[in-house]
Amino acid sequence: MCYRIAIESTLFQQWLKNMQTRTGILANGTMSLRQVLIQGVDMFGKRIGFLKFKADILDRETGKKVPGVVFARGPAVAVLILLESEGETFAVLTEQVRVPVGKLILELPAGMLDDNKGDVVGTAVREVEEETGIHLNLDDMVDLTAFLDPSTGCKVFPSPLQGKEMGLREGGELIKVHVAPYENLWRMTADAKALTAIALFEMAKKEGLLPPLRS
Repeated sequence: MCYRIAIESTLFQQWLKNMQTRTGILANGTMSLRQVLIQGVDMFGKRIGFLKFKADILDRETGKKVPGVVFARGPAVAVLILLESEGETFAVLTEQVRVPVGKLILELPAGMLDDNKGDVVGTAVREVEEETGIHLNLDDMVDLTAFLDPSTGCKVFPSPLQGKEMGLREGGELIKVHVAPYENLWRMTADAKALTAIALFEMAKKEGLLPPLRS
């Protein structure tokens, strides 16, 4: 039963789809998928939140296996909130307990989507309000990943070191809100979401793709 739920899940089916796209691992026939071993399934209510499996991918030219341990957690959204005050720009961060790394981590407000067709902007606004108490105006939101080359799928893929279950503070999320000078943000956090957002924001600003910040 668990195996059936896993292979029919959006997480697994999206992984298979990615493998067979134009830039996918199986696209040019140099590699083949031999088998998949489902190793773990974590349910978030009635849907799969985290899926761990091992895929045996064979390089046909060398006859060797390609490392293929997969931790699928589905799409998520993170928000870089910039505040202007007296000529200085500040970023809003949350401080959360991250058991997998054994530390308190400063990171951007973030949340998981229900599936690949989830409402990205709506999820972003909801997560920010839940975690920080700040209500965002939809008109002020800029999707930085939309500026990426279409071949990327307009998505970024951080290394899956840890996961964040859905829920509010009463659901186990111990959250503190911080405001930090934006110019120092890249030095203050090891959060991949924050560092990626900074890079995308700065490049989009350099190319003149961003609307002016509202006062």
